[in-house]
Amino acid sequence: MKRVVVIGGGTGVFTVLSGLKKYSPHLTAVVTMADEGGSTGFLREEFGILPPGDVRRALIALADADNELLSELFNYRFKEGAGLTGHSFGNLMLTALERITGSFGKAVKEAEKILGVKGRVIPSTLDKSRLFAQLEGGLVLKGEGNIDIPSRDRKLKIEKVWLKPKAVLNPEARDAILKADGIVIGPGDLYTSLMPNLLVSGMPEAIKASKARKIYVVNFMTKFGETNNFVAGDFVNEVEKYLGRDVLDFALINSTQPSPQRMRKYILEKASLVEIDKLPHRPSPIFGDFLRSGGFIRHDPDKLARVIVSLI
Repeated sequence: MKRVVVIGGGTGVFTVLSGLKKYSPHLTAVVTMADEGGSTGFLREEFGILPPGDVRRALIALADADNELLSELFNYRFKEGAGLTGHSFGNLMLTALERITGSFGKAVKEAEKILGVKGRVIPSTLDKSRLFAQLEGGLVLKGEGNIDIPSRDRKLKIEKVWLKPKAVLNPEARDAILKADGIVIGPGDLYTSLMPNLLVSGMPEAIKASKARKIYVVNFMTKFGETNNFVAGDFVNEVEKYLGRDVLDFALINSTQPSPQRMRKYILEKASLVEIDKLPHRPSPIFGDFLRSGGFIRHDPDKLARVIVSLI
């Protein structure tokens, strides 16, 4: 069976893993360690641990399908209780496991055993670092939370992003990437879910050195404050800016139009459908219907997985 590594964070990694686990037991999620929002941000600040949120989502995606209750428990979010409101059980459990085992890496491995995970979930780095972004005009934003959720009128373009202090690639992540038959990057928020992985020292070099087929999944929608007015080519070019040119083999791009009713929420959030334009000659574009049949405008796990498997 083919070995596939999925790199990213948030719901994007969850979507890809949920689809691919039907095809291969050899899946590895390499997830961002830059998250600072909500429960994750509080635990990171209070306990000084690496952010558990994106790890939790990936663990649930790869958890034993026969134990739905355990997955629900790990994803359960408290709605009341002094000090508990807003926290997910999985985040608290990973924090406790980190204290018991003495390291975040070991905590993730123990959580894999508890959930019966088919595959691996690996933090992209074990170094504690923060994401920074410089906007047009020189304004610098500190922290993933301030970049992800604009606190001011954010029509200014993001010019560059970086991690501080420097973060080094987790050796286990490097090993998985070098042994992979396929590497999938995205989908996900460009600067806050994907870039923190590519900014880790050693990550671009490992991806380049891997003989795997490299696939980038372009987002459905732009995000106000991050990718205003971006078209498909802008997403590809920005990834290549940090990964390197001519590294990606394929770019998966949606070519279907959601209904006006489904678009209404996104228009209110100043988001727009990513148009197919300005695509470079490489990577090879793969167009298709990747849209979920209902709900949020997101990729359908099965549609995405079928194409990814065929390319690998």
